Amino acid sequence: MERRTGPINEVLSRLITSDAVVARRDGTSHTLFPVALHPQEGEALRDWVKREGAAASVEIGLGYGLSGLFICAGLVEAGRPDAKHVALDPYQTSRFSDLGLQSIEEAGLSAMVEFHAERSEIALPRFLAEGRSFDFAEVDGNHRFEGVFLDLIYLGRLLRPGKVVFLDDYQLPSAQKAVRFCTTNLGWTLEEDRTADEFHRWAVVRTPTAELNRAFDHFVDF
Repeated sequence: MERRTGPINEVLSRLITSDAVVARRDGTSHTLFPVALHPQEGEALRDWVKREGAAASVEIGLGYGLSGLFICAGLVEAGRPDAKHVALDPYQTSRFSDLGLQSIEEAGLSAMVEFHAERSEIALPRFLAEGRSFDFAEVDGNHRFEGVFLDLIYLGRLLRPGKVVFLDDYQLPSAQKAVRFCTTNLGWTLEEDRTADEFHRWAVVRTPTAELNRAFDHFVDF
């Protein structure tokens, strides 16, 4: 089935303009910003997906669904009719009243998006054991250092060589520290570091094109 960005852009425009949405699941009203990513950040996310020609993406932290919508728009614009997006969010029901899934459905993307209501430290190792791989990832889940660190370590194994991870909330020292480990020890490169406002800063890091030959005791302080 041919996919179009029109319905995705319509939902995005409505959400961004209204800054509020009512959940069908329980009737609660939610203010989207600043919890949801900034529209400027969303456009950057879409552009990176398209620029990378991604066809298989994974997102940690569906939330209100804006990042998922921008990613899917990028996948469609990349021209890959077989594109699939995987989203993880253990708090989709309890915290977000299924609003991320609601937005995905309203944009006509339910068949394109595979959702798991699981913590990333549980789902990502399973994906690895199953032999799955991706060519784009977005991280906006557990913002503590150990959460971001584990996400990056597993994504480094799940992503095909030379692919990128887009990180939200890069203004947090925990996210910066986790990225520094990857750039100083694992050969990752920081490709973008931009700020939209005081709540929204993002970074893009790229994994190596080939596995590094590291000694068993290799470590560079970060």
